[in-house]
Amino acid sequence: MFDLISSAVAQEAAPAAPQAAGFMQFLPLIVIFFIFYFLLIRPQKKKMQQEQAFLNQLEKGVEIYTKSGIIGTIDGLTEKVVTLVIAENVKIKILRSQIGGVAASLWAKPENNQEKK
Repeated sequence: MFDLISSAVAQEAAPAAPQAAGFMQFLPLIVIFFIFYFLLIRPQKKKMQQEQAFLNQLEKGVEIYTKSGIIGTIDGLTEKVVTLVIAENVKIKILRSQIGGVAASLWAKPENNQEKK
């Protein structure tokens, strides 16, 4: 009788092992997801938030450059369109999302702590 009870308990305990092995099969996929998140997704999201904050702070009179390489001064702003003055009496309209940055950063000298020999 004791043999019958112990064999029944042993048969019930056996299915628990494959569940743990099933989780272990997905563990590498979970680790890869976290690596992608912290190395690719999170930095890209942070960069997009910084760019959006920059675009929201733009104001009239700021000299900027576009992602296509045009340098001009902001003459007008709407929610999606920026009017640039690129020469005397020459104005163009571009999408706000195509602004690359402030033009003053183009002329700033890079800091180089090493002396030239």
